[in-house]
Amino acid sequence: MSLLKDILYKVAIVEVTGNTNVEISAIDFDSRNVANGHAFVAIKGTLSDGHSYIDVAIKQGAVAVICEKLPEVLHDGITYVVVDNSNKALAYMASNFYENPSENLKLVGVTGTNGKTTVTSLLYQLFKKAGFKVGLLSTVKIMVDDKEYKATHTTPDSLTINRYLNEMNHAGVEFCFMEVSSHGIHQHRTTGLKFEGGVFTNLSHDHLDYHKTFAEYRDVKKSFFDNLSDKAFALVNADDKNGLVMLQNSKAKKLTYALKTYADYNAQILENQFGGLLLKINEAEVWTRLIGNFNAYNVLAIYATAELLGLEKEEVLRLISDLESVSGRFQYLISNKKITAIVDYAHTPDALKNVLETINSIRTKNESLITVVGCGGDRDKTKRPKMGHIASALSTKVIFTSDNPRSEEPEVILSEVEKGVEPQNFKKTLTIVDRAQAIKTACQMSQPNDIILIAGKGHETYQEIRGKRFDFDDFKIVSDYLKQLEK
Repeated sequence: MSLLKDILYKVAIVEVTGNTNVEISAIDFDSRNVANGHAFVAIKGTLSDGHSYIDVAIKQGAVAVICEKLPEVLHDGITYVVVDNSNKALAYMASNFYENPSENLKLVGVTGTNGKTTVTSLLYQLFKKAGFKVGLLSTVKIMVDDKEYKATHTTPDSLTINRYLNEMNHAGVEFCFMEVSSHGIHQHRTTGLKFEGGVFTNLSHDHLDYHKTFAEYRDVKKSFFDNLSDKAFALVNADDKNGLVMLQNSKAKKLTYALKTYADYNAQILENQFGGLLLKINEAEVWTRLIGNFNAYNVLAIYATAELLGLEKEEVLRLISDLESVSGRFQYLISNKKITAIVDYAHTPDALKNVLETINSIRTKNESLITVVGCGGDRDKTKRPKMGHIASALSTKVIFTSDNPRSEEPEVILSEVEKGVEPQNFKKTLTIVDRAQAIKTACQMSQPNDIILIAGKGHETYQEIRGKRFDFDDFKIVSDYLKQLEK
């Protein structure tokens, strides 16, 4: 229980009607969860406006309403607080309600189009191996030291973030690594959190269904670094032209990492094969089981972050060589018939290009590279032809198939993907709407030593079609089909 006046600390208040000396037992922004003694925060969402549910929340027991606009009818005994931004207010309130848990651990946020999950998950793994109690807030899962919870968003809502951070405090967690999405930044889900540091991986074409322009998408990412304190560090990929943009106006200690240009942390790829990478990081060699150029960047970001958080260089290098790949991120198996199947989350043009170029740089070209790929529905449509172009240009054969069509017709999505295929690559392509059938066909087409890439869904264990989720695990399905072919 907390007093409303205490949990409103730092909130930009326009006006108050009623008593702020009222006790609050919980905060909600979904009226369906409201019960006696709760504060209800009315948020304008993309699909519905919480202001329409104020009366419902009060009937269910809300004693305080935080909103951007007062309702026409005010109820006696209810405290109404008008704020300039409900999302921002919710973030500060959540932080205050859970006793500002981010101040009691070292929280590092990782943002960028690709690599967030890999970097945060591997940092969690590395610090666990180093003997620390560690937290993780990622797309794949949420970890409170050894306790695992299911993740629903890349960056959860601010109440969920602070609830888990509070649990981490009680569990004695010292470090927490968190994916920070552009949606999360824009909706103020990370407002009010104290970050020890921020990491920028890269920026490419994604989420333009939400941000409308690339400049807006970039600037939202940049605002995360703008808000870091002068006691935090800002670590950015200097090989990405947007890396140094992130550092402009940031008060944090500015640091860079790169493979191609001079930086505070440099790496060179000495060997690149399906077994892993041999890297030279700032004059020291390290072997990692992670594969590909994009993972060289991820490993370098992990090395730099760990060192900035106080770990010894030699220990970091030893721990890096012991890291295991993240679920659905270049996760691969080799069948008894010597067919390599790779499952990767690549769902943006840049990520798909990186994965395909990595495979092509390792393979001998005597074998075929068969790619199974699609695009999600209700998301940025402009990237669809680009995905079709990249897949068909860099593969021996391509099977276009459903990803998560959501409310869209899969055939419509696939026709837009096909538009990116150049005439000379038409013969390489095949379209099979059913994803399981597409994976099965890829397995049937493959010969010994061939490589099958299944891109787009990675760690996801479901397929979302017309509002329903069906069990679907790319890695399990391709494993089963390859085993069937061996009989």
